[in-house]
Amino acid sequence: MRDYFDENPTWGPNVFRRHFRMRKELFTRIVNALEANNTWFQQRPDATGKKGYECLRHFCRGVIEVFGAHYLRRPTVDDYQRLMKMHEQRHGFPGMLESLDCIHWTWKNCLVAWKCQFTNGDHGVPTIMLEVVASQDLWIWHVFFGVAGSNNDINVLNQSPLFNVVLQGRAPSIPFTVNGTQYAHGYYLTDGKYPEWTTFVKSFQHPQDPKRRKFKEMQEAARKDVERTFGVLQARWAMIRGPSRLWYKENITDIMYACIILHNMIIEDEGKMASQWVEDEPSTSSNNIAGKINRGLVGGFNEYLKRGARVRDKTIHHQLRSDLVEHVWARFGDD
Repeated sequence: MRDYFDENPTWGPNVFRRHFRMRKELFTRIVNALEANNTWFQQRPDATGKKGYECLRHFCRGVIEVFGAHYLRRPTVDDYQRLMKMHEQRHGFPGMLESLDCIHWTWKNCLVAWKCQFTNGDHGVPTIMLEVVASQDLWIWHVFFGVAGSNNDINVLNQSPLFNVVLQGRAPSIPFTVNGTQYAHGYYLTDGKYPEWTTFVKSFQHPQDPKRRKFKEMQEAARKDVERTFGVLQARWAMIRGPSRLWYKENITDIMYACIILHNMIIEDEGKMASQWVEDEPSTSSNNIAGKINRGLVGGFNEYLKRGARVRDKTIHHQLRSDLVEHVWARFGDD
């Protein structure tokens, strides 16, 4: 308290920021909000005299319940428009929303009975997968965590609620034009593992002509947004940088969501976000962060299937990528 929180603390704001990963004003805001909502978290020794994780568990639940609906919500129409404008100016890709990718978090104390289920041959140890959609300003707009590590990115995508609003017909239509062709919805940049959907733009594996080589160079550079986000997230919170030593998957999930919420709060507090909060639609409940699919009646379900087929239309995927290749070459081919 004397070093950081007295009226004349020993260390100034720069040291506080480096030690706590956030400004003192944001730190105080979080503490006051948790206290105002009667969130109980207090570090106490367990039966063996060691400091337990009970305090951490209550803190993470408090962060999710108080801030989750605000900092893990879906983008609004205004957000989408600002993201498209920002990414076109920054990366040269009209219609680009964000970048999508997955990582594995090692689970050191995975239950023995579950180890085969959570172990992937590429890693050799139990892991839990995290799917993230991030923008150029490192804001995390979508998070889906908890899939067993034996899955791959496509398996995670098939379980993810990322396209629920599209499949339910509630996604806003934000048209954009590229190379003279108009498209109704934006897209995500992905690596080569992802399927050829209308909402994804992938690179070329072995391009031969200069147009495709230039596109590959710029697409892979722009897709680094999500890679940088993973790096900043792990550098900021040592808890998720190393293997998880917790026993219960629910507690591990709370830690991951709490770290992502705090990450977004820091991005907003430091003024690096492209979005401005506009409460023009109901907030998503923090207890339903992952989202659900409401199929409804038979007629609604038929429309649901049609929208799913349009999302998976390979023809539009290839047309969009071809138009982007021509657009990139026309603007940056001589660079």
